Amino acid sequence: MTETALPPDATVLIVDDHELVATSLALGLRAEGLVARHQEVRGAAEVLAAAGALVPGLVLLDLDLGRDAQRRPVDGVRLVEPLRAAGWRVVVLSGTTDRARIGAALAAGAVAAVPKAAPFPRLLAAVRAALAGQEVMPAQRRRELVEVYERQQADHADLAERLRRLTPREREVLAHLAAGRRAQAVADTFVVSLATVRTQIRSIFTKLEVSSQIEAVALYRRAHRG
Repeated sequence: MTETALPPDATVLIVDDHELVATSLALGLRAEGLVARHQEVRGAAEVLAAAGALVPGLVLLDLDLGRDAQRRPVDGVRLVEPLRAAGWRVVVLSGTTDRARIGAALAAGAVAAVPKAAPFPRLLAAVRAALAGQEVMPAQRRRELVEVYERQQADHADLAERLRRLTPREREVLAHLAAGRRAQAVADTFVVSLATVRTQIRSIFTKLEVSSQIEAVALYRRAHRG
């Protein structure tokens, strides 16, 4: 992805919850003549407010930004779009190996992704290229990561649609099965016959388009992962 060049004095804003790493990186970039600063992460709103108080430049954005004051995870992916809307150029600088998350950030408008473990010369080259509006990562690699994300989203949508077919009681039965309870225990819980629960289980299989309890439970756990 190529864009117009940013001014030579454009700010490189490092958004990372690891203060030592971010401060060291800022010092290294300053030593190379760049205007770099670290933004402390207390929450998504604080990051966006701090960015909004600056002339937009380039953000080096980690995707795993710890937790806010309410102990909620701060997801860097969700910051990409508002940062872009505010005029910032975003390069993902993260230690995550989750290709779908990286693809999500790219789909949201990040110009590139660079591993946090990359040697400093490689990172510096990426920063200079991004500032100059040049291609930072191969277009094919970018497409591959975005497609991984899009396939994951399609899979999630399909799973959600299948689970929506279940009645409220069938969802409860499936939750009990996923918790490791046997059909008789489920029947006892709902004060119904074992035959009734077995009928509900067969209906669950049909609606989820699976042929076994193992598959049904696997789908349930995938939907409730995290």
